[in-house]
Amino acid sequence: MAEPKNMVAARFILHSQSALWGPAYSGRETLHSDGSLLIHGVTQKDGGLYTLRILRIDIGSEDVRVQLQVDTFFWKCGRLDSSVQPTIKSVPPKVAEGRSVLLLIRNPPENMVQFVWFKGMVDSRNLLAMWNTTDRKPTVWGPAYSGRETLHSDGSLLIRRVTQKDRGLYTLRILRTDTGSEEATAQLQVDTSLFMPWHLCTTAHVTVESVPPLVAEGDDILFLVHDLPENLIVFAWFKGLTNSTQDIALYILHNNLSQPGPAHSGRETIYRNGSLLFEKVTRKDTGFYTLKTYNRYRQMVSTTTMYLNVHASFSVFCNTLPSSRLTIQTVPPYAFEGEDILLQVHNLPEDLLTFSWYKSEYATSVLKIIEYTRSTNSISWGADHQRRGMVYSNGSLVLQHVTEKDAGMYTLEILKKDFTVEKENVEFHVKKHVTQPFVQVTDTTVAGHRSVIFTCVSPDTDVFIRWIFNKENLQLTERITLSPTKCGLRIAPVGIEDAGDYQCEVSNGFSLKTSPPVSWP
Repeated sequence: MAEPKNMVAARFILHSQSALWGPAYSGRETLHSDGSLLIHGVTQKDGGLYTLRILRIDIGSEDVRVQLQVDTFFWKCGRLDSSVQPTIKSVPPKVAEGRSVLLLIRNPPENMVQFVWFKGMVDSRNLLAMWNTTDRKPTVWGPAYSGRETLHSDGSLLIRRVTQKDRGLYTLRILRTDTGSEEATAQLQVDTSLFMPWHLCTTAHVTVESVPPLVAEGDDILFLVHDLPENLIVFAWFKGLTNSTQDIALYILHNNLSQPGPAHSGRETIYRNGSLLFEKVTRKDTGFYTLKTYNRYRQMVSTTTMYLNVHASFSVFCNTLPSSRLTIQTVPPYAFEGEDILLQVHNLPEDLLTFSWYKSEYATSVLKIIEYTRSTNSISWGADHQRRGMVYSNGSLVLQHVTEKDAGMYTLEILKKDFTVEKENVEFHVKKHVTQPFVQVTDTTVAGHRSVIFTCVSPDTDVFIRWIFNKENLQLTERITLSPTKCGLRIAPVGIEDAGDYQCEVSNGFSLKTSPPVSWP
């Protein structure tokens, strides 16, 4: 019997542990005794259907088939600095019982294949959720799953109706295509006394929850959707009440496609459950937002409207509290690198013996910045802050020439004459100017089909990227796709209608730069 021309290995003879190779053998294949086939140095020609035929001792046979897909490239542009590690940000930083919280992933690796969440340290008993990015199968839930968690496609974890039992450590393990892994942790803080949200205006049963209910400039906010109708084909978010030209993004459910609109700033992420994540909001983002849903007959099912009020800083909220309460205000609310920032103290107690500042949420001696003793009017500085800090008798602290390392939580601890201790925390962020990016272009032709890859190259991390085509916001289609962090743009196949100028815009909520235009072809 003649051997088929597409046969790679004619047979593997178990008793002699030898392989007989067929006409399709390229010299790059290795056949293992368990039947596995290893292909070295894969090319586009290797893509396609593979069939394994197993002959049994009873002369019967079994066939197993698998489809090999070979991509021309993997997105590698999002992590230019290999030292940048993924982190987890809690949105909001503190959550009240009964509310929702999003554990948002920052700086994920581009070549990730699996997310694994744990409630606590990495231990099978603490497994919360596991999801493979390659096969898109349903999430696998572990023993720590409470029924209130949702895992988004970017790996971020949403927890609804938070309780005190949810507080504590969360660990995310990310597996990469190179078999390596990365880990990130977050501490979830649950409070029982946070502000409650305002009432939302809705014209249907769909409701939208603001997480957190109060937001200041530079913070992230999640418009969390509840009771989304079934049998929808698309939903869309708009800036405003009725102006359809101000669409932020729409989501097509059947192919999980997110399409940004003219009002999309590069800081918004829309999820399959209808929720919209808005990162690093500014005062200009204040206003009405509308969610519309549509069924398979293109009929509108629901319209839900809410109002977002972005405050200059959370110090605004302190004015509603009794005037005798100790509060701390950051002036300015955000500072660029190299600028000075004032941690301004209001209502410092008169009956104090000493006050101390710490670079931490916790008062530990190794993190002490300064200690002031009123009886002797003396100051004791920590080694790292003496040359660029100033303190006032009212407790206020000035940090000069701040850097990104200075950002974070600070604690003021006051020792009173009755030897009771009062503490107050404040957090500030440091703004950083982004560097102007540039665009690299790569043309490829495979099996007669031409494609083009645009890569937005930027040394900055944790940025938002927007693509511009002929001075307008680029519209995505099934041919035009982005990498997970939007740093890569791929058009396949590419046509004459794609000719023009391409640019990428990089922003971090405070600073924005656009690359010089690159013409194609």
